Amino acid sequence: MKKVLKGGTVVSGEGCKKADVLVEDGKIGAVAPEITDEEAEVVDVSGKLLFPGFIDAHTHFDLHVSGTVTADNFETGTKAALSGGTTMIIDFATQYKGESLHKALEHWHEKADGNASCDYGFHLAISDWNAEISEELKQIVDEGVTSFKIYMTYDDMVLDDKSIYQVLKRLKEIGGIAGVHCENKGIIEALIEEEKAKGHLTTDAHPKTRPAVVEAEAISRLLKIADLVHTPVIIVHLSSGAGYQEVKYARERGQEVILETCPQYLVLNESVYSLPDFEGSKYVIAPTIKKETDSTRLWNAIRKDHIQTISTDHCSFTTGQKAAGKDDFTKIPCGMPGVESRPALIYSFGVLERDLKLEQMCRLLSENPAKLYGVYPQKGAIAPGSDADIVVWNPDTEWTMSVENQVANVDYCPFEGTKVKGKAEQVYLKGELAARDGNVVLEKKGSYVPRQRRMELD
Repeated sequence: MKKVLKGGTVVSGEGCKKADVLVEDGKIGAVAPEITDEEAEVVDVSGKLLFPGFIDAHTHFDLHVSGTVTADNFETGTKAALSGGTTMIIDFATQYKGESLHKALEHWHEKADGNASCDYGFHLAISDWNAEISEELKQIVDEGVTSFKIYMTYDDMVLDDKSIYQVLKRLKEIGGIAGVHCENKGIIEALIEEEKAKGHLTTDAHPKTRPAVVEAEAISRLLKIADLVHTPVIIVHLSSGAGYQEVKYARERGQEVILETCPQYLVLNESVYSLPDFEGSKYVIAPTIKKETDSTRLWNAIRKDHIQTISTDHCSFTTGQKAAGKDDFTKIPCGMPGVESRPALIYSFGVLERDLKLEQMCRLLSENPAKLYGVYPQKGAIAPGSDADIVVWNPDTEWTMSVENQVANVDYCPFEGTKVKGKAEQVYLKGELAARDGNVVLEKKGSYVPRQRRMELD
């Protein structure tokens, strides 16, 4: 059935305009100052902002890690995404040692297909690099997976500098791009040994083992390798001012570096690790949450359009799972939820408190990830022919984040008690109402989205 969303303000990466939106057969049929169609259902969205469906390009659902499995699988995780206005996620399909890339993708399709409530795609995390994998990469890109993940830390995933160089060179040849987790594995291990030798086993030791220099050094090293290859790279979950400074140096040399950060690095600070009664375990993530001065630098970079995307790195564990590290912080599974809270946090702390423009919010949460990961203008735009993924945003709704109103399958909310303004009042997925006021009303209607090679960002 056709719908006309009437009287709202359409937000794009270029600006805002009052316009009606015609939805037909899952697509945007027209965007115009006045649309009249006697066959269409009229939905009054006066006073509301219409964003293209938000895209979270960094999630970890149903991931086996740290001797356990993330609390959110594709069923619960995508429902949480939809509840906050995210209509597409891109999850990290992980190649385990000895697997082919196709085997890894097959494994992730088994997890996601038929279970997702929003649309989804995959990055491929490469943990095993050899000549066979290098050959397989071309076919993987041709089949619609165009972005890959490299880890510079973690025993099961880390690639050495030689392999990183070879992966980047191969991706340049075939038109793929890599996002990289940048931390210096050796320094982390040395600092952990020092803290344990002092008897420091509680959560407040965690940030001491992963200070900003650990990220900055790895970013510097990665960017020098990428410069040698003459290829762009994505720095994922940037957490520190020191890391950002290394990117500034590289950009001054003429390198193309794409930056992603996450809400936790913008609205929290490292004091969370000193919370009593093991509360700090909820924030044990990697990279760590840094100082307030770091978040200030990241916000400044965002306002200047020097950071291109904001994702969540949603990797959730229950308090019971976190308790595995009660007596040793290194055994706490690293990760926290966030897929549903991102839009409200960026609107409240960015648009309302730091003068972030609505069009910048649109670029950061929707348009840029769509272009970067090869789904624009199918996604990331409210324009004729695009998928009718639309967030009807009520800018006046005031509410408090709490585990009580959280959809994710986690028994705590990392932003508990945070007062925010602005909410996804209606969320449309391919023209169908999928969520209303934080409640999912359309389940398991998400579909896999193959992707093209990236587009240039404005």
